Amino acid sequence: MEDLTSPAGLQAGQPWPLGAHFDGHGINFAVFSVHALTIDLCLFDASGSTEIARHRLSAHSNDVWHGYLPGAQPGLVYGLRAHGPWLPDRGHRFDSSKLLLDPYAREIVGEFVWHDAHFSDDRLHPGHLSVRDNADLALKARVPFDNFDWGDDHVPHIALADTVLYECHVKGFSQLNEQVPAALRGSYAGLAHPASLAHLKDLGVTAVSLLPLHHALSEQRLQAMGLSNYWGYNTIAFFCADPRWASGFNQLSPRDEFRSMVRSLHASGIEVVLDVVFNHTAESDETGPTLSFRGLDNASYYRLQADDPARYENHSGCGNTLDIRQPCVLQLVMDSLRYWVSVMHVDGFRFDLAPVLGRGDKGFDREAAFFAAVAQDPVLSRVKMIAEPWDCGPHGYQVGAFPRSWLEWNDQFRDGMRRFWIRSAADGASAHGSTRGDFAMRLCASSDLYQARRRAPAESVNYVSSHDGFTLRDLVSYLHRHNQANGENNHDGHGHNLSFNCGTEGPSDEPAVQGLRAKLQRVLLASTLLAQGTPMLSAGSELGHTQHGNNNPYCQDNTVSWLAWSQADSDLIAFTRHVISLRQRLLPFANQWYSGVADASGVHDLAWLSSDGSAMQGEAWNEPTQQILGCLIGKPGRSTLPLLLLVNASRYMRPFQLPAGLWHALLDSSQPQGRSAWRSQGDGTCPVPAHGLLLLQTV
Repeated sequence: MEDLTSPAGLQAGQPWPLGAHFDGHGINFAVFSVHALTIDLCLFDASGSTEIARHRLSAHSNDVWHGYLPGAQPGLVYGLRAHGPWLPDRGHRFDSSKLLLDPYAREIVGEFVWHDAHFSDDRLHPGHLSVRDNADLALKARVPFDNFDWGDDHVPHIALADTVLYECHVKGFSQLNEQVPAALRGSYAGLAHPASLAHLKDLGVTAVSLLPLHHALSEQRLQAMGLSNYWGYNTIAFFCADPRWASGFNQLSPRDEFRSMVRSLHASGIEVVLDVVFNHTAESDETGPTLSFRGLDNASYYRLQADDPARYENHSGCGNTLDIRQPCVLQLVMDSLRYWVSVMHVDGFRFDLAPVLGRGDKGFDREAAFFAAVAQDPVLSRVKMIAEPWDCGPHGYQVGAFPRSWLEWNDQFRDGMRRFWIRSAADGASAHGSTRGDFAMRLCASSDLYQARRRAPAESVNYVSSHDGFTLRDLVSYLHRHNQANGENNHDGHGHNLSFNCGTEGPSDEPAVQGLRAKLQRVLLASTLLAQGTPMLSAGSELGHTQHGNNNPYCQDNTVSWLAWSQADSDLIAFTRHVISLRQRLLPFANQWYSGVADASGVHDLAWLSSDGSAMQGEAWNEPTQQILGCLIGKPGRSTLPLLLLVNASRYMRPFQLPAGLWHALLDSSQPQGRSAWRSQGDGTCPVPAHGLLLLQTV
């Protein structure tokens, strides 16, 4: 091995771009660190097991250490060692005995195994530096070959008004699908298989919103229990596709298998949205391992407590918080996002705990540097940006407060729909559920949250179930969580369902119970898919997927989480497909705010009606025992004819006095596949089924 003090063969190179990049003649290395005294570049054999050379990056420009290796080729495996002070009480945690992963690594060599050697803080003597070398166990970066053939790939550019999001896990989606070859199941290639694409395309979804695919680690406590971080919300490398979900098909690298998946989805007209986790890293709190950021420049990458820099601010709930206030961290996030759009061809992002990205010194700021950087960026300003608009820090709930053009998960839609449909069904009245006023507000894009801030209705992402919580099937089947398999004594996840159990908890052979659960699943799907805003389905909602009451299966890489295709509810699939097709054809609610005012011809753009046909007004909106109402849409998004949406959350069929004219049903949620031949008769009334939703159109 070459002597670390010798720059043999190493030239000064350039301080940009960050990371390791092949220019056709050699490789340039550039690593950010404000507080390091020196940084060593350590080269390894192809397997990453033997160090073959070490060079000191002696060139230093504007807090970037850099060097150039002429003649070096893609495939080179390397790691970093940073020299500097070990002063935790001042925020510095340098430890040159730890081999560090380049934050800009695009491919990774090795499989991470927890070991005491990864910890700089001596676990037997806290506060003291452990100098045990971890090079044989550490993850290393590999300079990638970049010769992927995109062919005629083109971005679908689906308009927001046409967007239907489908949130899924790459592995869980295809792992049990027997129509996918066994070797491809549970992988990027499995999601790209024609059987997978056919289901998504036939269903009518326009974008898959994929749970995190950045290279992530499983927490040590999970590994000790024989579990893993299946969801992947524990990132260590923001430029790497997680190799756990690669099949190796055709000897493709995880990076290229991911790109092949994107290309196939695009060819089917389906966009790809990535769930990204820029609020924290897998290095955890001050007792965690030194793997990358902590060892390169702890005080720059993380938010430290002002009165105790040895400890981290924890707005993520995962031990640490990335400090987006720092230009270097902002650049890391922006570079990563641009990379996934420009190089990997993704179409948008869903940001986990997104308020962290806008946290300044005094809390969340919708005009923070990150949002300004995205708005002016020629690449990122044209893709879909979706916020999970809450985090674990002070004043972390920011639904409705993100900048214009950002979409937001709307949990108030979720909770409002659950209360209106499920609690009303359980209690027989809405006294403990939702009022008609709340239902109408949520159905029409939560104008109380978005309209006054000049946000578009489509910026409300409407959903009733997601990866986080009960599945749609379990929502109507379980009152309490059943998370014992997670190893946390059933204390994790939300303790009590916002819904109820339909007479009995869990599976039931009683026809009445099964029938009610089926009706509630359909009406919740219909409400989500027809509402104003952007709908999102959680994968498996259309199949009747159950997790057997586990509402937090983040560590369940098994049949608890994998979609059980052999048990799919074919009627529910057909129902979901029918409702999505109605949305795409008619767009019942336009992507604009309604006034309720009549035009010159006397047609109201939107009117709310009581069951006797009169206009809803005053206290009628808040009557706790009334659970039926109608929405007359005089100016739908696409239909040239008026539409009438009728809802009845009560246990009994109720008649509804129709507006003048002849009407016919396009959708009846009481029917297994949603289809109906009903047409209005001479009496001018329509029977609205119990726990039901009808969509009517004038003849």
